[in-house]
Amino acid sequence: MSADDLHLFNEGTAHRIYDKLGAQLCVHEGVAGVSFAAWAPNASQVWVVGDFNGWDGAAHPLRMLGSSGVWERFVPGLGAGVLYKFQICDRSGHSQLKTDPYGQSFEAAPGNAAIVCDTRSYQWGDAEWMQARREGAVSRSSESGAARETLDRPISIYEVHLGSWRRDPSEPDRLLSYRELAPQLADYAVEMGFTHVEIMPIAEHPFDGSWGYQVTGFYAPSQRYGTPEDFAWFVDHLHQRGVGVILDWVPAHFPRDAFALAQFDGTALYEHADPRQGAHMDWGTLIFNYGRNEVRGFLAANALFWLERYHIDGLRVDAVASMLYLDYSRASGEWIPNQYGGRENLEAIAFLKHVNGLIEHYHPGVLRIAEESTSFPGVTRPLAEGGLGFDFKWNMGWMHDTLHYFAKEPVHRKWHHNDLSFGMLYQYSEQFITVFSHDEVVHGKGSLLLKMGAEHIPEKAANLRALYAHMWAWPGKKLLFMGGEFAQSAEWSHNRSLDWHLCQYADHEGVRRLVRDLNQLYRSEPALGTSDLSPEGFQWLACYDTDASVIAYLRKASAAARPSVGGAGGDASAQSRRSCAALIAIVGHFTPVVREHYRVGVPQAGLWREILNTNSAHYGGSGLGNDGARHTEPIPADGHPQSLLLTLPPHTVLFFRCEVGPQ
Repeated sequence: MSADDLHLFNEGTAHRIYDKLGAQLCVHEGVAGVSFAAWAPNASQVWVVGDFNGWDGAAHPLRMLGSSGVWERFVPGLGAGVLYKFQICDRSGHSQLKTDPYGQSFEAAPGNAAIVCDTRSYQWGDAEWMQARREGAVSRSSESGAARETLDRPISIYEVHLGSWRRDPSEPDRLLSYRELAPQLADYAVEMGFTHVEIMPIAEHPFDGSWGYQVTGFYAPSQRYGTPEDFAWFVDHLHQRGVGVILDWVPAHFPRDAFALAQFDGTALYEHADPRQGAHMDWGTLIFNYGRNEVRGFLAANALFWLERYHIDGLRVDAVASMLYLDYSRASGEWIPNQYGGRENLEAIAFLKHVNGLIEHYHPGVLRIAEESTSFPGVTRPLAEGGLGFDFKWNMGWMHDTLHYFAKEPVHRKWHHNDLSFGMLYQYSEQFITVFSHDEVVHGKGSLLLKMGAEHIPEKAANLRALYAHMWAWPGKKLLFMGGEFAQSAEWSHNRSLDWHLCQYADHEGVRRLVRDLNQLYRSEPALGTSDLSPEGFQWLACYDTDASVIAYLRKASAAARPSVGGAGGDASAQSRRSCAALIAIVGHFTPVVREHYRVGVPQAGLWREILNTNSAHYGGSGLGNDGARHTEPIPADGHPQSLLLTLPPHTVLFFRCEVGPQ
């Protein structure tokens, strides 16, 4: 490492420090070997040990590079596949083996040794995908509004835990590899119409039950499913099939495992020493010291590493709320205020802005998504406007309120009607993704299907179909956790496959068919897929009928996205038909009775075609509906001069597209 390298590292601005620290295959003075480097500023001595020297610490001591805290040594004759660790002696003379924080491949627990590898050698075949991503990227300029328009496109995400999505029925205890999973997952995502898959954390972690959220190898795809090259092939394959890959990224905390980051050089190096700042109360883990340059650089470079080496299309940042607040999950006296006496973690906020700025600079077009469960202002506001610079935020409030409503027995829902409407008060305060994630189907919460407020499975399935249709119609990009799309009955378990056999039953297969059709409509109808982020794209038709448990609203395409319906641009009737074609009315009814002759006012006279009915027999319903379409009648309702007279089946959401305006 040069003096410049060390200066940038200590400054926290070495954006590709993963090319220097850790184990690097290289040629030094004409000799091939491996350069080992570790940051351990408070160590008295550091050695590299491994299968190449019999794990003998005396064989290969490292030297300290000035006052940088970095220890380095070149070992000739070594190549890819070598296992190694760092033996670190603290200032008290106590020695311990530590795995490489910058290791890019690891052996399985309990060994946990890093493996020398070259993650730059994979030959990618996704040039067309990457070029399209670059061409679709624009500056996040608030002046032109171009960023908002670019982001306001159909984005429907399938959240997946690789170890439990699907397994070979003949070997249910064996995990499928990256190369086995990729073709199956790509086929399924394409069939179902998802634009992206989001992978729960696959950075190396020793404990299966953490689901990947307690990371010990931040730079390494988990060996559970194959090698780093296998993971690159996984991403490459999905890209060539037209499916984006979003990765869960966990910079909020790390586990206390003695072999990893905790007390790395005998001191609190990556974490805060004071437990009021450094101990995560919820998960028993440690919190990164975001104010330390080298730690901030470690994490920022890690974000860039996944985007550069593995062509990842988006990072969903886990547990952002726990990063933003110094008193997160802490009682009075258990936390230290910031320099102004406040509860905001100013160093973590600066770090998040820094990372989002780097991603925007180096990899425009990559999505930046926050899992943030509070009302912290400006999460998706651009950096230039003082925001955190995320593209999207998970809409946890909408999720909570909507599930609360659907969990009620229908007879009680009229008292909770505001759960369906309250979300519109803040819908456009941020750029939201509407989510039903893994968090909703774990820790005794049950599956989405069994949450529904009904006694029998067919009625629960009808409720779930209505819930999904409302979700896809509501503004916001979409995310659904695996298994939810076919109404898995059991709560999710990380150590077994989803219950795919349920798809042989009408109630479950019907839900799956509906999700597939919802994705198709979302991607093909501009009123649904290109107006999620603008308040002009939504209009209430009726949200007052609490006794009937009915809501109705309109989705409208932006002017630029409205389809042509024929006729010259200056023809008044043609203009009317174009405007009409940009409208979709959604009517939701959430009680078990049939409501005949239900009138809903609409803003446009003409034919409104029923393009989706969750009560269709194709989805497992009774088939009752509106004969495919309804013409408006010149009877005022809901503030409009014309209205539709509808039949509302039980527990059903209906989509009507305006197709023919007045002649």
